[in-house]
Amino acid sequence: MIKFTQILERVQRGDAKATDELLPLVYQELRRIAEHKMTAEPPGHTLQPTALVHEAWLRLVGGDGEAQFQNRAHFFGAAAEAMRRILIDKARRKKALRHGGGQQRVDIEDVDIAAGVEDDELFAVHEALDKFAAQDKEKAELVKLRYFIGMTIKEAASVLGVSEPTAKRWWAYSRAWLFQEIKSSS
Repeated sequence: MIKFTQILERVQRGDAKATDELLPLVYQELRRIAEHKMTAEPPGHTLQPTALVHEAWLRLVGGDGEAQFQNRAHFFGAAAEAMRRILIDKARRKKALRHGGGQQRVDIEDVDIAAGVEDDELFAVHEALDKFAAQDKEKAELVKLRYFIGMTIKEAASVLGVSEPTAKRWWAYSRAWLFQEIKSSS
């Protein structure tokens, strides 16, 4: 844990070698998170877990010299946000009128297969989560880690530095709040 924090401090100072040292420490965890998230995506999704990790990595430490991470929790929170934004951007581009708008591609062999999260649901959660983050940033971070990355309560609690019972209470409250917000804006 100390080594991780020291490397983050070096990344913050702009040490290019530090980013090379950081990647092997976090890559497997980011890859596992991306794989988990991609299993919930609808069939025909073109973004692969490796590509999601790489795009998120570039957004996190991609040469602009602005990587500012205070600790492990902050880093993985930023990774959650980066992956969330990448998936939202992909969904928006996919839904854009120049790409067919609301039309759906259907493979006749896949008709009976259950689809993952629909774009409309993803947008609704995204918008509600932005409102929620303005009111309660810590609980919104928990939602990002659970919903967009697929962490368990235990993993998210560890990343956020809170107890598992606290994370469970936050998760129950957050789900109820988001449900009400999405329901009222429909």
